[in-house]
Amino acid sequence: MISARCRNCDAALVTSFCDLGLSPLANSYVDPSCASRGDLFLPLHAFVCDACLLVQLSQSESPEAIFSDYAYFSSFSQSWLDHARRYCDEVISLLHLDSTSYVVEIASNDGYLLQNFVTRGIPVLGIEPAANVAAVAQERGIPTAVKFFGRTTADWLVSQGSRADLVIGNNVLAHVPDLADFVDGLRRVLKPDGVVTLEFPHLLRLMESNQFDTIYHEHFSYFSLLAVRRILAAHGLRLFDVQELSTHGGSLRIFATHQGSGAHPVGRTVQAVIDEEQRRGLDRVAGYTEFADQVRKTKRKLLRFLVDVRDAGQTVVGYGAPAKGNTLLNYCGIGADLVSYTVDRSPHKQGKLLPGSRLRILNPDTVRETQPDYILILPWNLEAEICEQMSFVREWGGRFVVPIPEVRVVS
Repeated sequence: MISARCRNCDAALVTSFCDLGLSPLANSYVDPSCASRGDLFLPLHAFVCDACLLVQLSQSESPEAIFSDYAYFSSFSQSWLDHARRYCDEVISLLHLDSTSYVVEIASNDGYLLQNFVTRGIPVLGIEPAANVAAVAQERGIPTAVKFFGRTTADWLVSQGSRADLVIGNNVLAHVPDLADFVDGLRRVLKPDGVVTLEFPHLLRLMESNQFDTIYHEHFSYFSLLAVRRILAAHGLRLFDVQELSTHGGSLRIFATHQGSGAHPVGRTVQAVIDEEQRRGLDRVAGYTEFADQVRKTKRKLLRFLVDVRDAGQTVVGYGAPAKGNTLLNYCGIGADLVSYTVDRSPHKQGKLLPGSRLRILNPDTVRETQPDYILILPWNLEAEICEQMSFVREWGGRFVVPIPEVRVVS
């Protein structure tokens, strides 16, 4: 286990950001044959570092235990596939990438993103630690190395003459326990005027929209732009642009290059986002200490709603089996007495049980068969997509429930 010291600057972690009690690993789905065995519950307590203001978990499981065999496959969300395609079109045009370029994606999952470069004839390599997920990408013809990324993997790539024009890391930075090793790896594998793009949920949006369920053991850190700029600079990388995205409830896509590169001047959006974070108090510890109160209020409101619905003789089921849903259910103490089951499109999850809550994960067709009164949308960031997919529930008067930032019923 990792001791309670900052993974960025090694200062002691003393200021609590959000304590979600004990929770199982969010992606440790349970086979029914193992249902009689207990789950391993670990502390899920996020702190803010008084020295560098990085929000992070104080105690975490090892990356090998979490990611070597993984249940998340990116290709089962159409909106995420569309997001990846738009990004690829944009960055190919922006950086003038072609058949002479080289693109490396870290945590490339099942090839959902790199496939867009492959179809354009641009050489790629995916780096994916989960062998079961990497195998799917390889079957699609996307070159993928089964490795964790850091200095060692970067040096391996360089030894093969494989420096990159573009290094991509979408929703991976939060999963990195050793930030120095990871970011220095980015620097080593990048060509002199190459570009790194990283996407990650924006801590500011997490706080203002009460997205506490995005805190789970697989996410070691939670980033403001202030913190990321400081971390990159410490390892010779210069942040030169940032885009604000709607994905995952509000994310940032940052662009960085070597500090010594004369290419890519700093855009005005960088300072604009920094200014907003400072106005919201993210440049001082006091700006982080009130978040926990709004989390507790949301828990009480959700439980009150579910209890009232069940007392009225109505039924609630879940939609989705995302990691964030497992944080929500376990923190709130929600089980099958309040939510009968959940459904998910991924066949890799169907037939299993959610960790902790032990809700059954069924095929979405089950909703039509059982006609529940309410569907609790656990991946609330996909609300529009899910409401469209499941629009048939309105045939019997079914409604959707969105739990974050607080309980909201959608007809």
